[in-house]
Amino acid sequence: MGKETTTDSGPRLRRTLTLRDLILYGVIVIQPVAPMSVFGVLSERGKGHVVTAILIAMVAMLFTGISYGRMARAYPSAGSAFTYVAQEIHPAAGYVTGWSMVMDYMLNPLICTIWCAQQAHDFAPGLPVWGWKIIFASVFTLLNIRGVKTSARINAGMAAGMGAVIVVIFAAGVRYIFGHSHADAGFFTRPFYDPATFSTGALFGCTSIAVLTYIGFDGISTLSEEAENPRRNIMLATVLTCVAIGLLSAAEVYIAQLIWPAREAFPNVDTAYVHVAGRAWGPLFAVVGFTLLLANFGSGMGAQLGAARLLYGMGRSNALPKSFFGAVDERHRVPRNNVFFVGGIVLVGAFFLSYGLGAEMLNFGALIAFMGVNAAALVRYYIRTEEKKLGDLIPPVLGFLICLGLWLNLSRPAKIVGSIWMIAGIAFGVWKTRGFREQLSFEAPPE
Repeated sequence: MGKETTTDSGPRLRRTLTLRDLILYGVIVIQPVAPMSVFGVLSERGKGHVVTAILIAMVAMLFTGISYGRMARAYPSAGSAFTYVAQEIHPAAGYVTGWSMVMDYMLNPLICTIWCAQQAHDFAPGLPVWGWKIIFASVFTLLNIRGVKTSARINAGMAAGMGAVIVVIFAAGVRYIFGHSHADAGFFTRPFYDPATFSTGALFGCTSIAVLTYIGFDGISTLSEEAENPRRNIMLATVLTCVAIGLLSAAEVYIAQLIWPAREAFPNVDTAYVHVAGRAWGPLFAVVGFTLLLANFGSGMGAQLGAARLLYGMGRSNALPKSFFGAVDERHRVPRNNVFFVGGIVLVGAFFLSYGLGAEMLNFGALIAFMGVNAAALVRYYIRTEEKKLGDLIPPVLGFLICLGLWLNLSRPAKIVGSIWMIAGIAFGVWKTRGFREQLSFEAPPE
């Protein structure tokens, strides 16, 4: 059912994915509960202006989404920020983009491990957080070594379950909010703007972390070969997915800020939304906590395998030592060495990084990749074309500038550690490619 044959080029993927299918895929990949895990960190950094930060981040991702969609037309089978930048600008710029992607792949399972450990500790405080970190890092590694996969049906089922939980949160939240009197005239607008705590630096610092809510939207571009009318639908689906996630996320954090005003401290910043849900309705503490634990568990396990596959792609192309990173376990058909390697980094990093710093460092790499894609779209569709159109100039320029502004507003520790990572990677790249005269590949191999 998934393939059709042609007489000249053999089997090809059938173009069956509609615009609706692509949007649903994007929402599932990003997760409809995405802002809940990072809500406490956002509220603390933005002094309560989480809704505004989510909406500003949505605008940045909209422009970047347009660039991703347009580049997917030019490279329908590759679908990688590394490819876009390397081909359109320069292999060295592509390498920098690719190295920032490696950083993202490494940090994603790490922050999921940190969050899962903290939530599990809230459920079972008898075991210290450090013990839960060891357990989750080990479980992720062992399951990935065995080649355990989550099917698309399970993913869709989890998304439906998350959707049901969100509906209950909204219902309980509205009941709680209107069940209490609010004499303050600014109560309902304070989540957008609170003159007592507002700070431009805090808002944009919060927005730089809020980008984490949208991480994964670019995955839609990888479905170009299976989409109906990909030249139109890939970009449209990417943009509409950003809008859908942005509005849903804004509603989720708006309800949370009304239930738990920013001026009140959270029992635990990392699991703040769980405590908010518990205040709205007692049973939701366990329900939301368990839901987010499952979501982060699935995300962390998948992210670790994704990082291992990326390293395998680099090892296979000799960008990294092939004997170690390019090896595949014969029994389970997974890059076992890489799974252990990433698992070790996750385990060690979980003891030195907080969830907030890990999230900012992930966005350090993501925003570099987003800037690269916007720059590549500008070069291909405006600079290199004879006919200059504002529609080809404005979106990538605004996308680049907004992402640059958010990147500059990351915390100093995130920029310091991220810069060390980038400098080390660039130095390795210069040595490995003899001054970038040869090209390294950051492409993850197909499933």
